[in-house]
Amino acid sequence: MSSGSEKAAFRAVGAVCDAVDKVMTGRADNAFCAIRPPGHHAEPGLAMGFCLFNNVAIAASYARRHYHLERIAIVDFDVHHGNGTQAAFYNQPNVLYASSHQMPHYPGTGYPTETGAGNIINVPLAAGETGIAFRQKYSAIILPALRKFKPELLLISAGFDAHKDDPLASIMLVEEDFRWITQELMCCAESYCESRIISALEGGYNLDALAASVAVHVKTLMGL
Repeated sequence: MSSGSEKAAFRAVGAVCDAVDKVMTGRADNAFCAIRPPGHHAEPGLAMGFCLFNNVAIAASYARRHYHLERIAIVDFDVHHGNGTQAAFYNQPNVLYASSHQMPHYPGTGYPTETGAGNIINVPLAAGETGIAFRQKYSAIILPALRKFKPELLLISAGFDAHKDDPLASIMLVEEDFRWITQELMCCAESYCESRIISALEGGYNLDALAASVAVHVKTLMGL
């Protein structure tokens, strides 16, 4: 925490809510919010894990209230489990939360048995796993669940700390894996929610790897 943390956190929340407005009103096809601090560890009433407010959870609640959406999906590919997002929607079947994350690892949640009201999907990755396992598990578990759910809006907790060069974890993804998952999520959004995607930055602690991964993610969202 610093003297500017509160202001930055409020601006991060404002950015994702503004992105919801722009995407839902057709002023943008999709959006990426380059924000700090991240949010997916923040639980209702509790800041933790570098996160003050849960940006994506707030965006989902905002979209439900202001645009009367019945089905919102959140996909989280940060290397850490988004315990805060899971807690926010654990028993709310109209919000699907799907997370891939290293396990065991901080914050110690995200077991496959944590299913909420059938709306929580946790896909653990073992230390050392590469993009092959990552893609296989998304193709077998998360992507079919998304297609079955048929979201009206897709939110992404876009953490890039599963990159092989990140110092805080041990998953071996590379930029092309982030391109692949972005493309797959775009295909789902095109089929079910008029391509409406809002992506919000979560973790990433090697600046070179973060910059390269974000660039690939954003270029893919832009169709480049």
